[in-house]
Amino acid sequence: MASTACFIIVSRNDIPIYEAEVGSAVKEEAAHQHQFILHAALDIVQDLAWTTSAMFLKAVDRFNDLVVSVYVTAGHTRLMLLHDSRNEDGIKSFFQEVHELYIKILLNPLYLPGSRITSSHFDTKVRALARKYL
Repeated sequence: MASTACFIIVSRNDIPIYEAEVGSAVKEEAAHQHQFILHAALDIVQDLAWTTSAMFLKAVDRFNDLVVSVYVTAGHTRLMLLHDSRNEDGIKSFFQEVHELYIKILLNPLYLPGSRITSSHFDTKVRALARKYL
């Protein structure tokens, strides 16, 4: 697993609907910095999303030794990962499997699209995928 990894799902309205520190233990100050870096990369992601048909945008931004990788769904929901690893294939697989989990959440008739994902099952699965691929 990457020593640093912060994962966030951002709705098409730029509202974070899921956040998780999936790396090793992170201090609270670092967690806030990670969120700031990911949100700062949203403008870059918005520009790139309209120039390519690829869903996996790879590394879109860097901050010191941290890299922001992004996966954009067809509905323009952004899955963003801040990490310090170089495992691009593992990151792509992580995004694809989390996208499948997200689709299952969207298919739930009790879930309101764009609202926070509070499912403990979803959180557990995302963290398991992070351990597997990152």
